[in-house]
Amino acid sequence: MAHPFFWKKTRLERGKKYMTYIKKPDPVDVCIVGAGATGGTTAKVLAEAGLKVVVLEKGPRMKIENFSGDELKYLNRNYLWPDPKISPRTVRADDKSKAKTFQFSPTPQMVGGGTVHWAGWVPRPLEQDFKMHSLHGDIKGADLADWPITYDDLEPYLTKVEWEFGVSGLAEANKYEPRRSKGYPTPPLPPTKFGKKFYEGAEKLGINAFPIPHASISKPHRGRTPANFTGFWNQYGDPGTTRSSTLTSFIPEALATGNCELRTGCMIREVTVNKEGHAKGVIYIDSDGQEVEQEASVVILCPGAIESTRLLLMSKSNLFPDGLANSSGLVGKYATFHEYAFATGIFDKGVHDPLHGFAGHYISAGSMQFYETDEKRGYIGGCITSSSQVGHPINWVCPDRPEWGTAMKDADRDFYNHSMKIGIILQDLPQESNRVDLDPDVKDAWGLPVARITYKPHSNDIDMAKWMINKNVEILEAAGASKTIKVIPENELTGNTCHQHGTARMGNDPSKSVLNKWCQSHDVENLYILDGSSFPTSLGVNPTLTMMANAWRVSEYIVEVHAKDRQEQYVK
Repeated sequence: MAHPFFWKKTRLERGKKYMTYIKKPDPVDVCIVGAGATGGTTAKVLAEAGLKVVVLEKGPRMKIENFSGDELKYLNRNYLWPDPKISPRTVRADDKSKAKTFQFSPTPQMVGGGTVHWAGWVPRPLEQDFKMHSLHGDIKGADLADWPITYDDLEPYLTKVEWEFGVSGLAEANKYEPRRSKGYPTPPLPPTKFGKKFYEGAEKLGINAFPIPHASISKPHRGRTPANFTGFWNQYGDPGTTRSSTLTSFIPEALATGNCELRTGCMIREVTVNKEGHAKGVIYIDSDGQEVEQEASVVILCPGAIESTRLLLMSKSNLFPDGLANSSGLVGKYATFHEYAFATGIFDKGVHDPLHGFAGHYISAGSMQFYETDEKRGYIGGCITSSSQVGHPINWVCPDRPEWGTAMKDADRDFYNHSMKIGIILQDLPQESNRVDLDPDVKDAWGLPVARITYKPHSNDIDMAKWMINKNVEILEAAGASKTIKVIPENELTGNTCHQHGTARMGNDPSKSVLNKWCQSHDVENLYILDGSSFPTSLGVNPTLTMMANAWRVSEYIVEVHAKDRQEQYVK
């Protein structure tokens, strides 16, 4: 593979703004940018419907034999994470602060995207998630908005993803879950030892607890067979077919139709438009350092809310001087990222059996009892809470753990097998000031401006985190923990969940949103954004299931609208 600087050097030697186009493949019906959760879903639905699809992915297509439970490889040597020297990002708290290079929300850039490294907990959102402004009105310092769709609009597609993708769970165990048209395709994963501790503490406190739905099969499903359940899940690739990912499911299914072509090693630098203002296609640099223009009747962006924003803002033209699809000036704004915060509990070694966090899986039992707004708590909204292991033997998480020498070794021996976490997915409120734009100073290895994240939590976020973590402490103590340690964000969030939403929110008013209810640009009728960019508000649950369901919903719409009359082509 040519080093990315090869293209930069050639460009400068030619003395031109960009290289002469070396490749220009035949136009296709649909060009999808990104082969992760939503890109894989979209490719499957469109290809199975008969559309000719090209999927462009920046990273490689790895094989399951590339993966293992090697803790050093994944956690210490960042096997799946983007290289910050090649693809950096910058972060700042506000406009007055200097942005610093930091790998904020570093989702793997590869076929399968975040579904390759994720823990895979996939609970459904609740009905109130789609009408936060109607429920709570204007909140000082925040910018709530209702979704232009409802839970009922999305429910059939939540079911489709669960059954096609392979999700294990137990319907109706979560008494706060809204209606569902079907149960789960495979039973819930067996509870871990730390999951049983969560159930024990929750029962004593009268808290409804249930097995967290997982993107992992517990019995044979669609040609896949579950293997040994292991705690080496989060941040690892699965060397088998137990855990669901678009790398091993939806992408191969799309390719099997003969209607889909997957190209890896593609660095997208621009979405082009024709003189009528329709998306013409995309320009990318391939793995040989050559520039390619791929034209398509429909262009769909799925690289994640940060990279979708970056691409739109880089795609300037005479028709779109402020970036593509940005007549509202809202591209990049209202960014939300969640945050994983937690309480750690330590159980006396002589009283409690070992918890063996390296066995089973990363996440086990949880609760959504504190999801709906209760203003007596001092904040609006709520979130899911769930039990987990404290990490892996070399890199386990205990905030007061000594960092060196005999004391560290003693702590590892005495506490690793007798510790657990209860964590939350923080539902952060959207704020116009929280945004993604282009850093004016920092460039990536291709000489392109990197994404700059400006992000500061709302006071509601911090209040929620404090209340929920205190509740987690209560559960740990009820389960028998002799010591608890709180990890609560204060003035900043780190992007540690890799959840990205809101930078191109959907809505009915073009002056207040970037996309319509079909995630179609108000400005560019054949441009869609199907990752989390479209979310008007963040959820209180992990968002990937909702993203995939929404991508499926919109893909069926695209098939209906754009496949009926193939003679209507936007490429001119």
